[in-house]
Amino acid sequence: MEHHIINLIENVVEQFNNVGPLLGSLLIILESIIPILPLSVFIALNVLAFGLFFGFLISYISTIIGCMLAFILARKFFHKAFYNRMKEDSRAHHFMRRITKLKFSNLVLIIALPFTPAFLVNICAGLSEMSYKKFFFSIAIGKLAPVIFWGFVGDSLIESITNPMVMLKIVLLLLGTYIVSKVIDKNFGIE
Repeated sequence: MEHHIINLIENVVEQFNNVGPLLGSLLIILESIIPILPLSVFIALNVLAFGLFFGFLISYISTIIGCMLAFILARKFFHKAFYNRMKEDSRAHHFMRRITKLKFSNLVLIIALPFTPAFLVNICAGLSEMSYKKFFFSIAIGKLAPVIFWGFVGDSLIESITNPMVMLKIVLLLLGTYIVSKVIDKNFGIE
C-alpha cells in the first residue's frame, strides 16, 4: 500500500513539473478563495516539484495574491450589502468593529498560525473596514510562517507535531513573525 502511495505522489509531482509553476500558483490562489482546497498539499507539491527555494517562492507569492484577491472581491462585491444587513444585528456590527480595530501584530499572528483558515480571515477582513495597507502587510508578513511550516513539515504531519524540535521551530517562527510585525508597525505606522 505504501508503495502505491509513493508512486501516486511521484506521479503528481511529475505532472507539476510538466505543467510548470503555473499550476502550483493557480491552485494556491484558488485555495485562498475556495476554502475546501488544501493549502498544505499544494505547498508540499510545489516544494517537491520545484525545489525548496522556488517551491517556497511560488507558494508564498501565490498565497499573497490569492489572499489579496479574496479580500478585494469581498470588499468590492459584498461589503455594502453586508453592512446594510449588519445595521440590524448589533452582534455582527460589534464583531466587524473588532476585526477592523484588530491590532496589526495580532492580525499578523493570527495569519501566521499554520491552521488558521485563510479564507475566513480574507473574507472577514474584506467585509470589515480594515485598510488595504494593513491587510496587505499582515498577509505579507504572516504568510511566511505557514508557507515555511507546510514546506518543511517533514515526512508526516503527525511526526512533525509530536517532534519537540519541530514544535520549538514553529514557536520561534511565530515569535519572529510577531517581532517583525511590531518593528514594521512602529517604523511604517500600519495601524
